[in-house]
Amino acid sequence: MSIVIRTPETDREWQDYYSLRYEILRKPLNQPLGSERNEGDQTGKHFALYDSGELRAIARLDQAEPFISQVRFVAVDTRVQGKGYGRKIMEAVEQYSSSNGNVKMILHARDYAVDFYLRLDYQLIEKSHKLYGVLQHFLMEKNYRTT
Repeated sequence: MSIVIRTPETDREWQDYYSLRYEILRKPLNQPLGSERNEGDQTGKHFALYDSGELRAIARLDQAEPFISQVRFVAVDTRVQGKGYGRKIMEAVEQYSSSNGNVKMILHARDYAVDFYLRLDYQLIEKSHKLYGVLQHFLMEKNYRTT
């Protein structure tokens, strides 16, 4: 296993990044191609986890408020879910966020992902929105520092 986490660089890597985002997060909800992108893609920090050159997981980090970041669009290739790639990409996102002065990370977890984030020490705050009116999300947060 040779894992590298970085921002996609080539046109092909960006195409693979958005394709994985679509396949995991939008296609199962019968959303059209293109729905996997939004205006935050221009300003967010993108993370792509490659294992031996193969894209396995992605995430985007946004600055939600001063000292508070938000992770969005976390996705792991379905063929390799359960192998620790989600944990690894989240650790990289959190480390980057913390090293850039943030003290808290927030996210809106899909109902089926809440337990994953609880295992990463996120706290469940409240029920938030329903994506496309069908998929319940929950606001969760993790504090990096208590001082």
